[in-house]
Amino acid sequence: MSHSSALIPLTLCVLTVSDTRTLEEDRSGDYLVEALTEAGHRLGGRALLPDDRYRMRAQVSQWIADSAVDGILVTGGTGFTGRDSTPEALLPLLDKEMPGFGELFRQISFDEIGTSSLQSRAFAGLANQTFLFCLPGSTSACRTGWEKIIRAQLDARTQPCNLATLRPRLKE
Repeated sequence: MSHSSALIPLTLCVLTVSDTRTLEEDRSGDYLVEALTEAGHRLGGRALLPDDRYRMRAQVSQWIADSAVDGILVTGGTGFTGRDSTPEALLPLLDKEMPGFGELFRQISFDEIGTSSLQSRAFAGLANQTFLFCLPGSTSACRTGWEKIIRAQLDARTQPCNLATLRPRLKE
């Protein structure tokens, strides 16, 4: 796997799934936007939708159909309540799952929140050559996911391998 000595800026979109927040109150989405831009990436789009699987699918499908979008960060809807439906909405869109992401996220979360980490259905994968990361809705969970996993994997300088340098080979 090749790696780079320089950052490869990616275009990332942020989707917040919430029945109660507005964009003005969306601290988790704000965090992800700030974190990705501070890391040198570009914001390709941002949306906040209620926990409605068809609206989520429509928005994410629009982004994954755009060849300029490299990745999507979703926050919210990954729990166990009746309205939490992000996995049911978005897993069908994946061409390939990244099972290690959810496993690693829950392992890291266990150190932070103990057995409450079992309530997270965080997941990631690849849809139409676009990386999709789905995190819980809390800002602390977004910070954990970004700082402990996603940031390094979207940085071409991460060795021995990373997702950023893998991007050109996804169409093979």
